[in-house]
Amino acid sequence: MNTFEKDSSYICGTYARFPVEITGGCGCVLYGSDGKEYVDMGSGIAVNTFGQCDSEWVSAVTDQLAKFQHTSNLFYSGPCAELAAEICGRTGMKKVFFSNSGAEANECAIKTARKYHEDKNDGRSVIITLKNSFHGRTVTTLAATGQDAFHKNFLPLTEGFAYAEANDLEGLIALADSISPAAVMMEIVQGEGGVNALSEEFVKGVADYCERTDTLLICDEVQTGNGRTGKLYGYMNYSVVPDIFTTAKGLAGGLPIGATVFSEKTSGVLTPGTHGSTFGGNPVCCAGALSIIRRIDDALLSSVREKSEYIVSELSSASGIRSVSGLGLMLGVETEKPAAEVLAACRERGVLVLTAKTKVRLLPPLNIPWDKLKFAVEVIKSVCAE
Repeated sequence: MNTFEKDSSYICGTYARFPVEITGGCGCVLYGSDGKEYVDMGSGIAVNTFGQCDSEWVSAVTDQLAKFQHTSNLFYSGPCAELAAEICGRTGMKKVFFSNSGAEANECAIKTARKYHEDKNDGRSVIITLKNSFHGRTVTTLAATGQDAFHKNFLPLTEGFAYAEANDLEGLIALADSISPAAVMMEIVQGEGGVNALSEEFVKGVADYCERTDTLLICDEVQTGNGRTGKLYGYMNYSVVPDIFTTAKGLAGGLPIGATVFSEKTSGVLTPGTHGSTFGGNPVCCAGALSIIRRIDDALLSSVREKSEYIVSELSSASGIRSVSGLGLMLGVETEKPAAEVLAACRERGVLVLTAKTKVRLLPPLNIPWDKLKFAVEVIKSVCAE
């Protein structure tokens, strides 16, 4: 049996896989068992920050593997402490809890928001999220997700969530005034919801409301974080500071990690025994993450913004393309053809793109070389124009 047959026979059918088996890669180029090379414009859904087999990342991970690969969180670990210090130093936040995924990071944020108000004995527990949002696939993060399509088949979900329209500040404030929520949780760019960036007026308005009412502001940076939007974290595009933010995906460059990051206000909420994770803060994952985040500097972030401007400029005016949305190298392309058709045609020509709802989604490695980026953009333009 080949890989396709074994996958079909033995792996749970939760993924509608593309007909490509990846056998290797280097940077933004992936190699398939079909003998073809592909320019990767998805980077594992915003995970492979510096592409495949990045030499500095490989060295950091293998060096740590040769020391120790895991230890219980009952002991101290240098990579875990160093990574937490790096994140706090780069953001001005105060504490970090490490887990294994974005959903787990969001679960931790939700628990913390409720405990914050429980400790104050004020009875506030409901969390407002936005319609069209996506926060994870656990029962609780599905409840937080503001899309009915993800709720189907899994009812009843965790109670305690209310949903507001994105970019409708008056509506959100009216809802909040009526229920006195514990927190508002939002993605700066709604990724799975169609790569839609929130407006600056809305984000700043929500932040101001939260500050005035002791409502915690939680920013879900699972996909938008770690340089993806052209800033280290997406909320920095709007000059706001959340009480809690979460991140995962690109943080460790291809290894599983999640992080829930707390401001001074929320830094003392979690105490011994109130939360935990067997693999959270894994030293190998943290070593990989340190090699990633330390290289997300001003020069790289500037290049992300420059490449974003190029993509938007080239595609916005191209035949067969209606609009381009998003921030940085997290972009959604609204095409006249069905997005699935564009994806398939691009794949045949050596470019791997993704979809988000009805849009083509672009999430290339942050350091994608200009020649590969221009090749990929030309292929997308050509496919859309046909």
